[in-house]
Amino acid sequence: MSGPLLPPIGMLAELTHRCPLQCPYCSNPVELLKANREMTTESWLALFDQAADLGVLQIHLSGGEPTLRTDLEVLVGRLADRGVYTNLITAGVGIPEGRIDALAEAGLNHVQISFQGAFAVTTEKIGNHRGAHEKKVETAGRVRAARLPLTINAPIHRHNIQEVPAFIDLALELGAERLEIANVQYAGWALLNRNALMPDRAAVERQVEVVRQAQEKLYGILTIDFVTPDYFAIYPKPCMGGWARDAFVVAPDGSVLPCHAARTIPNLAFERFGEKDLAAIWHHSPAFNAFRGTDWMLEPCKSCDRKEIDWGGCRCQAMAIAGSPHATDPACIKSPVHARMATLIEEATTVADSSDFQYRRIGGRASGPEHVAPAVIADLLP
Repeated sequence: MSGPLLPPIGMLAELTHRCPLQCPYCSNPVELLKANREMTTESWLALFDQAADLGVLQIHLSGGEPTLRTDLEVLVGRLADRGVYTNLITAGVGIPEGRIDALAEAGLNHVQISFQGAFAVTTEKIGNHRGAHEKKVETAGRVRAARLPLTINAPIHRHNIQEVPAFIDLALELGAERLEIANVQYAGWALLNRNALMPDRAAVERQVEVVRQAQEKLYGILTIDFVTPDYFAIYPKPCMGGWARDAFVVAPDGSVLPCHAARTIPNLAFERFGEKDLAAIWHHSPAFNAFRGTDWMLEPCKSCDRKEIDWGGCRCQAMAIAGSPHATDPACIKSPVHARMATLIEEATTVADSSDFQYRRIGGRASGPEHVAPAVIADLLP
């Protein structure tokens, strides 16, 4: 570890892996946890208190689908009492009337609704849930009626990348303050489905230009954040702001992780809240300290002038593609295996389509539909 360790400012709380949707791009692990392995209300409240004591300023309440937790209002209320900003990340499906109002009354600060498509047919195809799109629109209306800020999240891949202009129109129609055009990151179920999800380079380049123009045109009207697709980049992103640098993830069972996919790295043991205090994990966990700062870096990262910009990029991606978590992130043009990214794109875009989806499901992998109804743009390659 180089330099002083500062307190974390952000946390992603994965309250549950249960979800009414079966999105094949989900970042949750392929081995999903059942409800009986979720932390109790009391454990989450204790964790949130320790997070606030540690210095966490904002907590993203996610899943799976966090509104499936019947204690969500209690959890939000405790965070509001502690002065922690809360963002609910929801699929917006199956939320009963009055629940958004109750959460707002409990102290919720912000809502983010994911849309699998800008049109109903795409939303249903990707989420494998009939009527999902209309339910999401209804939930967005309830969020605005409750006077809560609204973000629309659009996870982008091969099957909806052509809908980026329509996503922008949808965000405006729903009165959102913010739109996140988030190119899918290939971890969890998305990695399992990479060949069925990867867009081609021409589509990505068109998307970049559409987003660039919209950001200029809608400045001051709609904030559009752009999460670049790593496989098309020349420099990596600082994953989670840097490994265990200012944020962390808590899984439904209380496991504390530097990022979503950290468990894909072998020989790292992740500690569980309750067995150890949160502060002890943040400061002293060997897994958290494994890739913290810059001391762990090898060449070319060690002498790179970007090392305190991207903090080495994604360790899980290095593991998945380069075969070692210590390797240079293959998204970086300086990586010896950077060309492998182009090969993976070519392989994916010529061999698979949506009929090959492995839909997200607790308890097993599902092939094919069951009831489907008919950041820094300059970092991208030219």
